Amino acid sequence: MKRSNYLSAFLFVLGFFLIAMHALEIDTNSDSPEEAPKPVVSVIEVSGAIGPPVADFIKRSLNIAKEREDEALIIELDTPGGLLTSTQDIVQLMLGSDFPIVVYVSPEGANAGSAGTFITMAAHIAAMAPATNIGAASPVSMGGAEMDTVSQKKIFNFSESFIESIAERRGRNAEWAKSAVRDGAAITAREALELNVIDFIAPNLDSLLTIIDGFEVNEQAISTKNADINRIDKSFAESFLSFIMRPEVMLILTLVAVYGILGEVTSPGAIIPGVSGVIALILLLYGVAAMPLNTAGFLLIGLAIVLFISEAFTPTYGILLIGGGISFFLGSMMLFQDLPEGMGLSMGWLIPATILTVLVFAWIAYYGIRAQWGGNRAGLEGEIGQTAEVVETIGKKGGRVFFSGEYWDAVSEEKIKKGETCTIIKFEGLKVHVTPTSKNEENTYG
Repeated sequence: MKRSNYLSAFLFVLGFFLIAMHALEIDTNSDSPEEAPKPVVSVIEVSGAIGPPVADFIKRSLNIAKEREDEALIIELDTPGGLLTSTQDIVQLMLGSDFPIVVYVSPEGANAGSAGTFITMAAHIAAMAPATNIGAASPVSMGGAEMDTVSQKKIFNFSESFIESIAERRGRNAEWAKSAVRDGAAITAREALELNVIDFIAPNLDSLLTIIDGFEVNEQAISTKNADINRIDKSFAESFLSFIMRPEVMLILTLVAVYGILGEVTSPGAIIPGVSGVIALILLLYGVAAMPLNTAGFLLIGLAIVLFISEAFTPTYGILLIGGGISFFLGSMMLFQDLPEGMGLSMGWLIPATILTVLVFAWIAYYGIRAQWGGNRAGLEGEIGQTAEVVETIGKKGGRVFFSGEYWDAVSEEKIKKGETCTIIKFEGLKVHVTPTSKNEENTYG
């Protein structure tokens, strides 16, 4: 009986202990909620000139960030400028978006010049790394060539009102924004912060995420501290189109189109030159449709090709060739003059391309001249210099030879025996004049 009481007491204490531990575990769990998922931000890099492929890249990246429900889209920007039309597309996209967009001018030494100024000021949050610059947004650096007084006044007025509306929409310094267009003003990151052009200065991306944490966009705070970074790269199409719209690549496409099509015309059935030329021409036309290329430049290049071809059929001893070279050089230089700063074509490309083109057409002209002045090489004249077989001993009084499947009467200043070979030197009616082959070789090599 006593042992039974001890066992009951032990079981009671054990049960009480287990119940207490379970209650304590429940209480502990109630004080420790599940850990919230880390925030995520999408980051893209935009460097170089602003053009249609860049606008498409930003639009696609914004849609991806929205679909992923990220906290924000961060654009790491470094640009000397770009096309005004593409800049307008990007700014309109940013101003019409409720999704937080951050423009971060980086890395150190980067520049938000010209078109980059408009894009930076259109962001919900604008930040710059130390030792970066912003400004110089005048239409001259954005749009290319010199303009007449009326056109210049119109484009300046439009650009000033455009950037002023952007600054007012984002609550930034509209007066400085107008001066960046009107006077080409440019400032450092520190000055931009003091003048209320940007919101923050951050030395790197991690510090930027910490600084903008809690910043309200459309009355909703964003959470970016310790956020995971989702980097979005350009697609193959965007990278390829950005590549072919580089001025030096467009110049190469122009040369390939010219050489390829000319090669197919002069050598029908070659196929490869023609196909290459047509593909290059199609890509070139795409670039022309998207870029503000100068029409006069195309006309001068066309004139150069006409002069080059004329040199081959109307030999002028290089006069047309030189004129074509000058026309090609000026045309290539003018072709890209309507592009903004940073998208122009350097002399390092223009001069070699011009020299190469002149040499190619000089080679063509050389063979054209030879074809015209080389004499008639068809018929009997084409047999001069050929070897014939002596079938009957030849001397001054005559003999016979066999060549091209025919027997001919022949004469020679020296005796040539039957079975030997001789060289044809001229035709006289139905008689051929020959010389011993051995003697001809001695005269040639001796």
